[in-house]
Amino acid sequence: MPATSKQELLEVTQKEWVKLLDVLAELPAILRLEKDADGISAKDIVGHRAHWIELFLGWYRDGQAGNPVHIPAEGYKWSETARYNADLRDRQAGFSWVSVTAMLEANHSELLALIENLSDKDLYGSPMKGSRSKWTAGRFAEAAGPSHYRSAAKYLKKRMRAAKAERP
Repeated sequence: MPATSKQELLEVTQKEWVKLLDVLAELPAILRLEKDADGISAKDIVGHRAHWIELFLGWYRDGQAGNPVHIPAEGYKWSETARYNADLRDRQAGFSWVSVTAMLEANHSELLALIENLSDKDLYGSPMKGSRSKWTAGRFAEAAGPSHYRSAAKYLKKRMRAAKAERP
């Protein structure tokens, strides 16, 4: 169930962040850059999560400033997120494990700061400005942060189990 208050959003964000950090700490170095059957690495997953937080923060800032809000990104529709994510992996191909984890940590800190500085009304009182959606800023923040942390942790755990089964 999605959070409906600032306190719930902060709690779920911290809870899922800690879980993701635990998984990242357990992730063997050999799996960080190794591609799966779909051509995606753990580094790609971490870079993706970091980037989507950055996207949300940009959407929020643009909406507050009265600028056009391009969701998910300029030139892309929601139905084209697979293409967007593939293009993102191409743009981030040269990034290192250290750079994507640093980016994730920095963007997580910025997300937390935004949430902490907004009121319940700012987060959940009305649809996010400029989004052309019924979703509130809080709902978008949850999708970009804790929901993405949860899915990343699940994916990485699955990769670790598969690797352990292949290389006991």
